[in-house]
Amino acid sequence: MLSTVSHGQDDGSDDTTSHKVSGPIRPATAATTVAVAPGYFLLPIMPGQQNFLAASMGELRPNHFHGGLDIKTASVINKPVYAAADGYISRLKQSSFGYGNVLYITHPNGLTTVYGHLNEFLDPVLTELRRQQYEKQTYELELFFKPGQFPVKRGDIVAKSGNTGGSAGPHVHWEVRDGQDRQLNPLQWGGFPEIQDHLGPILQALAVEPLAITARVRGQFERAVLVPKAQPLPGANTVFPDTVACVGQVGLLLQGFDRFDQAWNKNGIQRVTVRVNGQPHYQHVIDAVPFPNGSRQVNNFVDYAYHMQAGRMLQKLWVDEGNDLPFYTPPGLGQGKLTVEPGKVYTIEYELADSYNNKATARLVLRGEPTEDYAALTPAPAPTPTAKPLLRYDITRNLLRAVVTNAPLDTADVPANLILRRSGRELALRPSYRKGRETTYLYDLRAGLPDSLVLGEVSKRFDRQVMIPAGQETSYTTPHLNLVFGPQTLFSPLYLSTAYRPATAAAPETWVVGSALTPLYLPLRVTLKTTTPPADRERTAVYSVTAKGGRAYVGGKWDESGQQVSFNTKVFGQYRLYTDTKAPEARLLGKPGGQLLFRVGDDLSGLASYRLFVGGRFRLLRYEHKNSTLFTVANDPNAPALHGAAELRLTDQAGNERVIPLAL
Repeated sequence: MLSTVSHGQDDGSDDTTSHKVSGPIRPATAATTVAVAPGYFLLPIMPGQQNFLAASMGELRPNHFHGGLDIKTASVINKPVYAAADGYISRLKQSSFGYGNVLYITHPNGLTTVYGHLNEFLDPVLTELRRQQYEKQTYELELFFKPGQFPVKRGDIVAKSGNTGGSAGPHVHWEVRDGQDRQLNPLQWGGFPEIQDHLGPILQALAVEPLAITARVRGQFERAVLVPKAQPLPGANTVFPDTVACVGQVGLLLQGFDRFDQAWNKNGIQRVTVRVNGQPHYQHVIDAVPFPNGSRQVNNFVDYAYHMQAGRMLQKLWVDEGNDLPFYTPPGLGQGKLTVEPGKVYTIEYELADSYNNKATARLVLRGEPTEDYAALTPAPAPTPTAKPLLRYDITRNLLRAVVTNAPLDTADVPANLILRRSGRELALRPSYRKGRETTYLYDLRAGLPDSLVLGEVSKRFDRQVMIPAGQETSYTTPHLNLVFGPQTLFSPLYLSTAYRPATAAAPETWVVGSALTPLYLPLRVTLKTTTPPADRERTAVYSVTAKGGRAYVGGKWDESGQQVSFNTKVFGQYRLYTDTKAPEARLLGKPGGQLLFRVGDDLSGLASYRLFVGGRFRLLRYEHKNSTLFTVANDPNAPALHGAAELRLTDQAGNERVIPLAL
């Protein structure tokens, strides 16, 4: 559900290594503090000069926490990039995606600094990179180096800044990592004089959400979102004048952002502290994010479903099920949940702070209200004999919430019971509350899944087929698909829906797996069973399909029968099979600066490999996916001159190859 808008400039996807994680998600454990002396690290861009950040540590991004600092480079590329401390170059990668061209320097204290979206590496490491690229005939390459092979001193120029990979504008993505590959906040050791910040965070909204079937907020099983009439100034104290009536176990949520001096970027909030009636209740500090998998827990750190539906990203101020992030003081599952008792008043004080300890505060009062089995929140509406009941439902955690519009009322103005049917048996579900013409019924699905929901002549099929537990490997099979959930695929138990639609004249076979409102943590293994084996299995693959018909290559591996194809995915969605028989295309745009520049494209599966040969000799090409261009680079001592007969060889992910002859 997290379709968040990226406030920084990189997509955070570092695919340099694969990490294997097994076992269920454990309760959160406290983060250990890494001691670094103030001034140990040099700011790697424009040290000693005023500079600005495009993004800070821990910002909430699509499917990840932002893992470091995005340092601006005055909107240009090829700024000198300086080693932040003594050490050695331990690793580098050239890629068209993710961090793009990225360099790693390991330091004597065991920490490693990461420099991403670079335009160029420098000698002597560049010579070794080029040697291996020509030996392996590929641009996309990752190398690891031994201690002492490429030593550097603090302040050495090690690269030039760029805009490569997933970057949306020139900058350097800079991280500090520890020996466990946790991404650490570089500002936690006193900040940098080049980056000035005297502004406190800005509060956008608070929210209160019921967490149990008996909990209510303003009489309903609904989230109450509180938005200031005017956005507070940085560092302001915001007091919400209205008392929020609630009862039972509730969760608090918050939305806000931070800014640095003389910059308009919306950055993340480092620390949030909550006190209830003056006593410590909750705190998180985003100074260390486990990488790479822990970063994806951003989808559980926020209210993912609400963000997908309403566009507002609310941070949960409690440790939810499946959350093992090391942010919390004290650690522990459930930390931060609040039980509101009838007749009691709870003064909630929020403190928001950035890495420079600039603060903003807010105050909210909750009042415990009496509990009722059934509540009419508004007077009974005038009867409308012709209005037919309308039924809808959703699922929150383990709870089914059914809402009936125009439910018939008895002589005491109480709505009729909702009938849950399962295997010929019926359960009468009494209404929980009514507001206007809408009546809400609540049911704990752990008591069993219904087949359908019925009220009078209105009936609705219940589309969830099974409950998938979290924390263990579980398989689910239908005649049309098979799903394997690993111990860490789910954050919490899942009420799964799947669907299959046979091929029609308008669309091929379609498989629907799960709901887009539910995030996955680690991958789900999916096997699709087709009724019509493809004629060209090698070029037929799985594609995810959007509601508007957009297609994205997923891939998949076919079994020997050609009737089943399997793939891993980290998102629920809709899938189809397509056969790609058309090879990629390219057009020579020109020879700027004496170098070749091509526009490339593929109509379905996407470009997989590209190689240029001049006079039969390999010539290195760079690929920029953001504008679909391939180009040669100057000052390449290994490259043959761009004269005479040449050919460009392109292959897509379906294996289609095109060879384009050139006369240079």
